[in-house]
Amino acid sequence: MKRLILLCFLSFSFWSCSLDSDTENFYNVFVPIESVTIPESFTYGVVHSISFSYYRPSTCHFYQDLYYVADDNTRTVAVINTVYEKSNCELLTENLIERSFDFKPLDYGSYVFKFWTGVNENDEDEFIIYEIVVAE
Repeated sequence: MKRLILLCFLSFSFWSCSLDSDTENFYNVFVPIESVTIPESFTYGVVHSISFSYYRPSTCHFYQDLYYVADDNTRTVAVINTVYEKSNCELLTENLIERSFDFKPLDYGSYVFKFWTGVNENDEDEFIIYEIVVAE
């Protein structure tokens, strides 16, 4: 019975896939963060809002997600955009996007936030860095 269900599932999977050339192609890219608004201190166990802004590069760039990696008390943050490959993309020069996320400190001490701002001429990542102390 399990084999029959698996065979049916696989059969429908192959038929449901389309290889038409009119499907949209896309890829994800990191977009540099321009500015950050973050509290000067955190209160233990309390949710705090952290705001950031970035420029949307073109009409084919769309917000996908926030790259957020926690390593001990260090947080690395970057904006991920999905780019749709279209022939009618327009470059944008002043389309500033503002977003935010919530953070709840669960340790005392301090947290380091590193917001990705791009790469330098040596192809090294650059960051806006904040160290925020957690108060009781």
